[in-house]
Amino acid sequence: MKILLIEDEPDLGALVQKSLTHHQYVVDWVVDGRAGWEYLTHDRTTYSLAIIDWMLPKISGIELCQRLRAENYTLPILMLTARDRMEDKITGLDAGADDYLVKPFGMAELLARLRALQRRAQVFQPEQLQVGNLRLDYDNNAIAIANSQGTERSIGLTAKEFQLLEYLMQHPDRTLTHDQIRNRVWAFDSESASNVVAAQIRLLRKKLAEFDCENAIETVRGFGYRLNSLVH
Repeated sequence: MKILLIEDEPDLGALVQKSLTHHQYVVDWVVDGRAGWEYLTHDRTTYSLAIIDWMLPKISGIELCQRLRAENYTLPILMLTARDRMEDKITGLDAGADDYLVKPFGMAELLARLRALQRRAQVFQPEQLQVGNLRLDYDNNAIAIANSQGTERSIGLTAKEFQLLEYLMQHPDRTLTHDQIRNRVWAFDSESASNVVAAQIRLLRKKLAEFDCENAIETVRGFGYRLNSLVH
């Protein structure tokens, strides 16, 4: 899942980004509302959720929510603010926020609220994601593959391998372009090399080769990659 964090407090922004990245989210972080608007409306970037601070420079969080809803952007929005009066909460929700979290807050509560927003948007990340005989284990950051007898073997994945395989498994038998993969699995402003997708695919195939499943990820020349759900 890719999240846009719009927070102008540097310490809090860095802490939230680090925590979410640790929990397998891909996070872009910007520090003002105008940049947030540009990131959210950029035609090459798709976010699953936005975390927006109320008090932002250039465009406030409230105004940003109102603009997004006026343009029919439906992504879930979690509003962060130090304002804890009921009137403020109502203002935030009426502006278009889906949930409201008062500062200071704990990371455990933030993560729980994100999971709740995912469920409401029907993009809930299950504990396991399965395609054919491939099973992605969220609890252990691992991939398990069953043989013809149903016996499973499991191997751990790096954070980026996990995010890449998750994206492919969410779209089985569909060709995903290099740009689609890069924009979903890497941060928008990352200085990654142009061949970063191909390089990461090679590393992932090496791990799948341990299960004799390196051909599960097919190269579609000139386009990108496709996860073949029928490969065993």
